[in-house]
Amino acid sequence: MTIPRCLRALPFPALAALALAALALAGRAPPAAAQGLDKVTVGGWSQPISEITNLLAEPDHGLFKARGIALDYVPGNGGGSAIQAVLAGQADVAFTDPASFYLALDKGADLVAIYDIYPQNVFNVVSPKSRGIRTAADLKGKRVGVYSLASGTRQHLLLLLAAAGLKESDVTVEVTGLLNFAPLIQGQVDATAATDTGLLVGRAKGLGDVDVIEVRDHLNLPSDIFVVTRKDYEAKKPLLRRFLAAYRDSAAWMIAKPDEAARLAVTRAINGRDEAINREVIRLRNLSSVSPTTEREGLGHFDLPVLQQGADTFRRLGLVTRALDMSQVVKSDLIPARETTKENTP
Repeated sequence: MTIPRCLRALPFPALAALALAALALAGRAPPAAAQGLDKVTVGGWSQPISEITNLLAEPDHGLFKARGIALDYVPGNGGGSAIQAVLAGQADVAFTDPASFYLALDKGADLVAIYDIYPQNVFNVVSPKSRGIRTAADLKGKRVGVYSLASGTRQHLLLLLAAAGLKESDVTVEVTGLLNFAPLIQGQVDATAATDTGLLVGRAKGLGDVDVIEVRDHLNLPSDIFVVTRKDYEAKKPLLRRFLAAYRDSAAWMIAKPDEAARLAVTRAINGRDEAINREVIRLRNLSSVSPTTEREGLGHFDLPVLQQGADTFRRLGLVTRALDMSQVVKSDLIPARETTKENTP
């Protein structure tokens, strides 16, 4: 780029500031390095949907930028794919579920969980009342939809089946896609493994009267957690602390300002066109972000005995093959100290 003669006498910092301003006016954001930001890429389990508006709204509220972080998000197709993105070096942090975490550890992945995103279990299995599926045992011989074979919906379906003495081979698993109740409405499957927000959207699209089997009634595992490689946990602690502080700030923002989040989701989320539905989705996700543990210690803190119970249950039911010691793979030292915010009042 040629510098005009009238600007050549300016000191370098002033020239740099002008260059950044020119990029902004041209509609192009300067690279993270030019802004003095550290890039952190989150490997998601989903597309950019309304329940993660606190991440999608970063261009609007800049809470990660305020912590010196340039946030990026890589969409996924289930918790397993989020972990694979991290293992493949395509993401720094996996937005995944405990079931996928257990399965990856069982296969030898060296991973560490660093933040409890949603302490409440939001997974379920939904079926029209006409199907008569009211317990996990009633699923035998039925066609059951899942978001994907790498998703938490499938893993939690397996947990429900095992609790009833059933195996995956006792049902026919069909991949129906993310938040997709159309196959259930059209009778292509008898039941669908889903989440609370998925059920909300399904009802808005004409799902009708349904029976809902809640996974939390069997095991109230957290729905989602942040996971990193042990190598990055050891090498990038200052950066990960800033990332978690920024995420906590964003979660507290969405809890404190759900109406603002619902409005922003209209343009930021791929499924956010209906602001009223956004508001309900965000309300449910805010509720799942808090627990008795977070009320005592702040957002993001783990209930380690529950995670250990989950790992032990998965082994007892044959879903993992070896004992997993959660005290060795769940770390709370990077979670920010609790602040005097409305972070625990959805």
